[in-house]
This record gives sequence, C-alpha cells and structure tokens, in this order.
Amino acid sequence: MIGNAVRLAPILLSEEKEYIAVIRLHGDAREEALKKVAGEFCGRIYQRPPRRSAVARNLRIRTIRALEVLEVRERQAVLRITCDAGTYIRSLCHHLGLALGCGAHMQELRRVRSGIFSEDSAHTLGELKDASVLAREGDPGHLAGMILPPETVAGGLPTLVIRDSAVDALCHGAALAGVGVVRQDTFSRGDMVAVLTVKGELVCIGEAIAHSSQVSPGRTGLVAAPRSVFMPPGRYPRSWKKRQKTG
Repeated sequence: MIGNAVRLAPILLSEEKEYIAVIRLHGDAREEALKKVAGEFCGRIYQRPPRRSAVARNLRIRTIRALEVLEVRERQAVLRITCDAGTYIRSLCHHLGLALGCGAHMQELRRVRSGIFSEDSAHTLGELKDASVLAREGDPGHLAGMILPPETVAGGLPTLVIRDSAVDALCHGAALAGVGVVRQDTFSRGDMVAVLTVKGELVCIGEAIAHSSQVSPGRTGLVAAPRSVFMPPGRYPRSWKKRQKTG
C-alpha cells in the first residue's frame, strides 16, 4: 500500500482469510475421524494466542467458516481453512490434535487468500524488482499493471453510489445524507462502507450511521460519516454553501 492507500490497511487486514495448512499428527488417526473432528471446529471457537505470538495472550472468539480435509497421508494431513482475521492456525491444529486424542502440530502454512485478493493475483518480489527497473528505464507499463487503484477495496465492502453534487461535501468531511445517494448495498449500522461516484471512483470509506433498511436513496436522513477520505476536494463542483458566521 502506497500513498494515501495506506489508510486502507485496517480494512484489508481485518478481512476473511483462507489458508492451506499441513498438520502433523502425533499418533495414528483415521481419516474419517479427522474429518468428523474438523467439522466440529466450524463456527465460533475460543482461542488464546500461542506463547510465541507478539500479542497479549487474551482469550478471543474467532469464526471458522470452513475447515476441509484435502488429503491424509500417514500422519500428515492437508487442510483448507477459511476463517476470521486474527485466527491462529497453529492453535487450531493443536486443538484438533487434542480433540483427536493423539496430539498434533502445524507443520506448514500458506495463506492463499485475504479478502478479495488471492495468491493467483500476487506478484513475486523478483517480478516487482524487474518491473521497477523497467519503469526507471522508461517503460512503466509493467509496474503500473501491478498497482491497483484504491477502488479495488470496494469489492470487499458494501457500497454507496452517490450523486456528483454530493461528492465535494464528503471530501470536506461532511456526513452523507440520503438525498445524495443513487443506490446502495445492504449494510448494518457501524459497518464500513465504500462511497463511490457514479463513475466508480472511490470518494471515501465511511461508517454507516443507520441500517440500510432505515434509509432510502433520495430521501432525507444521514446515511454514513466519512472516516478516510481519498478524493481531494475540488475535483467535483461544489454544490454546498459555507455557513455564515454570526457575531
């Protein structure tokens, strides 16, 4: 993340993750038993970070959305795990071993997806280095193709599409009212939402003030408050007036 896109970090880091893990069992266990136990770990689980982690070892709740046993060979198994951000796969493997009665530990781990970004769209450091060298030599095309616009993050958030007349007010920090909304996704109060222009440009990331069922595009009432503004003021015509000071 470069430039003002750094402000997207808290959102991107909090999104759902998917991992491929190799777990080593400390004893013999049948594949059917492992699959049964894996199914029991789907849903909300309690976790405490491992001792070697860099965070406080407080008890936390995380959701395992899917836990699939892909392959079992002798005392090794390959798992595909879809889970909340902040889930400790090392702890999950340890608890799977306890539930099986034979013990287990995580042997290998690979993150294959974070939110809407998968490893299929990733670039190696070598590819990035080559692209940067080409850019310095006058061919920026390869590097430009690797850099995604901030609008990309909208694919993982509920969106609000707004009228051109509402853009500049948001760029100055004003809350978004329903009269400025063209269309909206479903969201709950307190959710982060991506506010876009009709052209698909990212204006800001906002926090929903009300549930989407309580607001209607074109109606009065506040919808969202900007939290991180990405579009500079002045790009769209100003259709609002400054309040005159009285004294």
